[in-house]
Amino acid sequence: MLVIGGGPTGMTVAGDVARAGRSATVLERWPSINPSSRAFATMARTLEVLDAREPADDLLADANRATGVELFAGARLDLQYLRSRHQYVMITPQTNVDTALGRYAKAQGADIRRGIEVVGLRQDDDGVTVTARPKGEPGPRTTLRASYVVAADGAHSTVRGLLGIGFPGKTVLSSLVLADVKLRNGPDGGLTLGSTREEFGFLAPYGRHEPDGSWYRAMVWDRGRQVSDHVPVEDSEVVDVLRRAMGTDFGVLEIGSPSRFHCDERQVERYRHGRVFLAGDAAHVHSPMGGQGMNTGIQDGANLAWKLAAVLDGAPDSVLGTYHDERHPVGKRVLRQSGLMARGVTLHPRIARGMRNLVVPRLLRIPAARDAIAGSFAGTELRYPRRSGQHRLVGTRATEIPLAGERLTLLQRAPGFVFIRERGGHRPDEPELLHAERTDAGPAVLVRPDGYIAWAGSSAESAWRDTLREWTGR
Repeated sequence: MLVIGGGPTGMTVAGDVARAGRSATVLERWPSINPSSRAFATMARTLEVLDAREPADDLLADANRATGVELFAGARLDLQYLRSRHQYVMITPQTNVDTALGRYAKAQGADIRRGIEVVGLRQDDDGVTVTARPKGEPGPRTTLRASYVVAADGAHSTVRGLLGIGFPGKTVLSSLVLADVKLRNGPDGGLTLGSTREEFGFLAPYGRHEPDGSWYRAMVWDRGRQVSDHVPVEDSEVVDVLRRAMGTDFGVLEIGSPSRFHCDERQVERYRHGRVFLAGDAAHVHSPMGGQGMNTGIQDGANLAWKLAAVLDGAPDSVLGTYHDERHPVGKRVLRQSGLMARGVTLHPRIARGMRNLVVPRLLRIPAARDAIAGSFAGTELRYPRRSGQHRLVGTRATEIPLAGERLTLLQRAPGFVFIRERGGHRPDEPELLHAERTDAGPAVLVRPDGYIAWAGSSAESAWRDTLREWTGR
């Protein structure tokens, strides 16, 4: 199998496929990890995915954990009630996540080739032929053959262009500025948002403290300064917009890695095109509000990889069709959710801002609303569709089921399905499955390799074997 793009999405796919015993090659045009990666927030569900692959421990050791988001008019989105052992958002530069997932993929046996760009792609009934060359050089060209190709090559996907796949949508915000800032008196607590009718500022604490100040990732936007992405960012622009948006001077001591960019809302109509699959930013892009981009991409990869490995091992092709069916609606929801937040923050009419400042704080003080909104952003409330007649738990994540022994994510560091029997239940004779026993009064469940429930019921029934056969062909 061939993965185009060596970011977090591509490395998740390659690592998981290799872990399942199949060959995986990654072609990445950057000779080293992209230092200008913009993501910095890793959500709870993504941390569970990483925990099932080991990188979570190392990342959390050096990262900051923010338990809430300070919004406008005193509103706060509290993450401390999430149904997860990760009741926070991890703040660390995306380069750290890229590095950790790259190590994971390599450790599983993936072949990672950097400095290689794709210039041609042709598929037939039996596979895909990809033509590649060293980045920026006229030759020589290399031809690679694979059963399937995963395009995880970003918003400006080469693969998407070669296949002529449309990317419908529009620009929603222009001239956003991102930078690392060292502040003398930065805000305490978690993520902090400040806005006026003309600008907004956002600060995420890295947790890196020095004697004279602390480091934050900053994002600022000024309605009155809408310029091309290529216009250099001056330090004074960051300082000025941040001060006006936050209504205070935090004392900017140092600014690093400034960049200017715009954000679009776009999504391909189909995630599968024959033997080629689109994942991450190649399939969907959206506002950075809510920090969903990298998280959605990693979860795309976790959903797709085990299905590719299963089909390569003999599962029916229909298994691959479920990737689009499950992940396209998630991408669509993320576009809508991030877009609503971007529009809410940048509201200009006074009456609309007044209504926002009245309604949102009250809404977030209602526990059910708070938890639903927080869980939606964190990914912990995501569920996949289930067929009529299936148990209500099918399609939900199994991560929070209490087990006798190790937690589920540790068991899932080995590939495959997990059968969790009832408390005190008999262990079925199925040596190829990972097994566990729950400690509460819930039903037996069959857990997919991505942590979601495929079947629930009594372990004395044989129906779970039928479900396993549907997904694996065994």
